[in-house]
Amino acid sequence: MTKAQIWVSAIRPATLWAGAVPVFVGAALAWAAGYGPGNPSIMALVGALLIQIGTNLVNDYADFKTGADGPDRLGPKRATSEGWLKPRDVLAAAMFTLLCAGAVGIYLSTIGGIPILVLGLVSIVCAIAYTAGPWPLAYVGLGDVFVLGFFGVAAVGGTFYLEAGFLDLGSIVAGLIIGSLATMILVVNNLRDRVGDKRVGKRTLAVRFGARFTRIQYLALCLAAYTLTFYGVHTELFSQWTYLVGITLPLAVSECRAVLRKDGQDLNPHLAGAAKLELAFGLLFSVGVVI
Repeated sequence: MTKAQIWVSAIRPATLWAGAVPVFVGAALAWAAGYGPGNPSIMALVGALLIQIGTNLVNDYADFKTGADGPDRLGPKRATSEGWLKPRDVLAAAMFTLLCAGAVGIYLSTIGGIPILVLGLVSIVCAIAYTAGPWPLAYVGLGDVFVLGFFGVAAVGGTFYLEAGFLDLGSIVAGLIIGSLATMILVVNNLRDRVGDKRVGKRTLAVRFGARFTRIQYLALCLAAYTLTFYGVHTELFSQWTYLVGITLPLAVSECRAVLRKDGQDLNPHLAGAAKLELAFGLLFSVGVVI
């Protein structure tokens, strides 16, 4: 690969939808409520993508340093562990990306005030602390909480707040829905890597509680996304057109069946499958709430 292709692979472009989809949903909810979407949503999208990229680069660097991305890695190859990029270059790129995210956060704080500034700072700190620092979140079993919170409630609610100037129950419920779908991606990853993670002391929930628990967790998150959508429509938080997400049910069932049956490297395609489910669900949800 060329140097440019290596850097593109290091930022993991396929994962960036996890940062983009909640912003789409938050902007759609604001639009449905009569606010925007406008420049705040665009800049929120930029900030979310920068944090996602920064998190990925920190993860690339930190998992190499701890040995989590060793020769027995079952997932896609990583730039640092393969020697394609120098660790210090990856770390420098991560810090620069997160610095840019901080600049976007400062700009957004001029619109949303102190709550947005605090949210931005906490997001950046957690992007680093996810796999680095003295108590990496992913290594102590808190990665799932991080993804549910920041790629769900915080991202959806934060975008809505920037446009509307307040939070409502609908944006919180939508955040839980999208956060559940984003966490499903992580759960597949942790299920696949549980043996190698245990070897290096990375105590994800899959390592702590085993494969059966992790598969049930995946099913529960998927069920939660659809159940909360039904609740939102039933209580008139969302338009009845939000039931458009039902189009994704065949994909959801297919992915759930695969995760129940498969293991190891055979789960690699289903990381992409979970990401596709979040993307399709999120776009249909966004369309549904504004109709």
